[in-house]
Order: sequence, then structure tokens, then C-alpha cells
Amino acid sequence: MTDLPACPKCNSSYVYEDSTLLICPECAHEWSVEQHADTDPDEKVVRDFNGVELKDGDTVTVIKDLKVKGSSSVVKVGTKVKNITLVDADHDIDCKIPGVGSMGLKSQFVKKVNG
Repeated sequence: MTDLPACPKCNSSYVYEDSTLLICPECAHEWSVEQHADTDPDEKVVRDFNGVELKDGDTVTVIKDLKVKGSSSVVKVGTKVKNITLVDADHDIDCKIPGVGSMGLKSQFVKKVNG
């Protein structure tokens, strides 16, 4: 059995191969086998709660209330965070949150804002 990659759009593991295409049955995303071969396996891809790829400079919103470690403050649901920076640490995102300051967030607690 071949080791197929997860879907780059929704991160589903149920990908199957059809001729020269890889197909995700969950989101119907299709991409070529050559496209997959061109990707660098050492490159870490950071994805938000919905599986959308995040890049430096993106704007995200917080999807649940988050307690600020060492403080009684809380980052509320729906807080918009602009100009994020991706890092390779115990958290995925470094950012400045309005009213709180510099903070590290995990990508599983944010969703990308389009636009």
C-alpha cells in the first residue's frame, strides 16, 4: 500500500489516487501527483482550525475564549489578530493582541480571515 499525503485543503487522511490525480473525498479537492512530489517534506505547514494554510502576515480570529497564562485576562472569541508571525515552538503563532500585548497562540484555536 502506498503512503499518500493528507489533503492540502482540509487535511483529510482519506485521500485516494486516480490515475495521475490525488483526490480528497471529503472536500473534493484534486491535485496532481507531480504537485505533491514537488513539495518539500521538511517544510512545516501551519493550518488553522478549518485546515486552511496560514502564512506570515495573515489575519486570524480567535475561535474560543483563551486564558492568558500568568494573568486574569481572557482573549475573547472573535478577537481579530492582524499580521501574525509563524514560529516553530510550543505554539505556532506569535502576534500582538489588542488590549493584551505580545502573545503566542496555537493554530488550532484560530481561523483565517479572508480578505
